[in-house]
Order: sequence, then structure tokens, then C-alpha cells
Amino acid sequence: MRHKPPYTAPEMEFDCAKFLSKHVNLYLFESYKICKFVGAVKLHLAPTQTLIFVSLWSDHLNIHNMQLNLKRPILFLDLETTGLNVATDRIVEICVLKISPDGTREIKTRRINPTIPISPEAQAIHGISNEDVANEPTFKEIAKSLANWMEGCDIAGYNSTRFDVPMLSEEFLRAGIDFNFRKRKLVDVQNIFHKLEQRTLKAAYRFYCDKDLENAHSAEADTVATFEILEAQLDRYPQDLQNDISFLSEFSTKSRNLDYAGRVVLDEEDQPIFNFGKHKGRRVKEVFQTEPSYYDWMMRGDFTLDTKKVLTEIKLSNGV
Repeated sequence: MRHKPPYTAPEMEFDCAKFLSKHVNLYLFESYKICKFVGAVKLHLAPTQTLIFVSLWSDHLNIHNMQLNLKRPILFLDLETTGLNVATDRIVEICVLKISPDGTREIKTRRINPTIPISPEAQAIHGISNEDVANEPTFKEIAKSLANWMEGCDIAGYNSTRFDVPMLSEEFLRAGIDFNFRKRKLVDVQNIFHKLEQRTLKAAYRFYCDKDLENAHSAEADTVATFEILEAQLDRYPQDLQNDISFLSEFSTKSRNLDYAGRVVLDEEDQPIFNFGKHKGRRVKEVFQTEPSYYDWMMRGDFTLDTKKVLTEIKLSNGV
């Protein structure tokens, strides 16, 4: 979560910047890293570098008319990981963009030592190698400060309810921190997108923002793109969407999952039922009453810590 210092460029390279510098800060980063973002416009200088003009008055550069109507801060997050298994894989990079009700934006990006090997398939997507994160802190080392920074915020992301939130929840639980995402509104921009347009993140960015998504699958680029897409969605669908996080949370929620992995869901009478295996469709309380060993089997099994936590709460609340 460290920011690089401002880049001082020779005057001859940036004649046009003399005027703009009265209104913006100039930063130069590697093409996939934007460590400070307040309504940025990218000017590509070379394949490995991008000049970022960061506006001190972001509304001057904001191409969207719709501003998020926030009652409390909201976090847009994106993760790069060692693989896709929420129960066993780990985070290698996290980016979180915090938007406050007054419009203030703060973005933090951090690479993390996952303590396990990064799969070749994952490395081929995000380009982060085991050597890249060998000297980075583990998630456990940053978990407390991250949880404190995220406290009191709602959560948004792209495919976040099915992947980013479950993965981050597992990492927090593994680090001994019970960060309760269920107390927050969760807005999944992908679900809104799929309900109304059905595209990929890259296509969504092009469709809604009329821009190409550079450096897709870097956590920071995907995070910023997701935030911009949500603002553009509010612009495009004023009749379908309300600029209200509670509405967006409900609208972008596809399932009635009680756990992030979808092993336990609510039935039509809002009672917890199993959503997999031999007891699929049966109420959890009834299964635990007739087959107590099933709970023990799940506690020993390769299920997420979040799933086990939910089942334990159901078991205790029903006295079985």
C-alpha cells in the first residue's frame, strides 16, 4: 500500500503539461500500476509507461453525470490469487478503492506473499510470479490494518459476491479476524451488467465507458474500471436503477446463499437448506437432527471456513 513519489519530468518532454500543471498533479508509474487515482486520464507514452494526470478537482474530469449517492463509504475491490479455489487458494494482490460520501477517493494496492505456490494458470492471467511476491508481507501481517481501514464501509466489485468477497473472507478468518461482510451492503457490478447487458468486464468497460481496458487482470486496473462502470450504469439506466447502495445491493444479488460458497441457501420459507450432495434441498436443522455425524463430516471436510462458520451458527441457534 505504498505510493511512489511524484515523477519530475524534463520540461522539454511535457510542454503541454505547463498549463495542465496548474490544475493537476503529474505521476508516472509502470503501465499496470496507478497508485493514486482521482478522476484520471491516461496518456500512453510507451508500452511500459503511462502518464497519469490526476485531477485535484475530479469533477472536472469525470465523464459520468451520475455520482454515487452514499450514506457511508463504499469499497470497490479486486483480487489476484494463486487460483480459483476459495477454500485453498490465496491472495497475491489486492486493490481497494474507497469512495466517501463527500466524493473523496482513496486507493490502496498491495502485493501479498500467499505462502503457497501460484498456479501456472493464474500466473498466465495476472502475470504475478512466485518471485514477485517472495518478499512481500503475508495476509496475516496486514489483515488487522486492512480490516480497520475497511470498517464501516459497504463493498462493491465485479463478480465479487461469488469470488472476491468469499476469498477475502477466508483470508480474514484464516488470520483470526472475523470481518463480517454480511453486516454490509454488497454490490456486484457484474450481476447488474449481466441482468441488463450480459458482457465481460473488458466489454463492459468499453460498452459503458467507451474506453479500452488497459492492463486487464491487474487488480488496480480492474478495480478502477469497476467503479467507473457502476457510475456509467447509473447514468444509462435511470429508470431501472436507483442511486442507492441498498437498492443496488439487492438488485445485484442473484442468490439466497447463506454462505459465500453457496453450500447453504434459504428455501421459500426462509429456512436454511443444503444446496449440494445427498441432502440437497433438505433443511439443515432436520439433517443435523437425523444424522448428527453429517455436521462432523463437514467440519473435517474441504469446505470453506465461512461455510463451516454458517453451519455452526445454524446448529447452535437450533440447539441440535
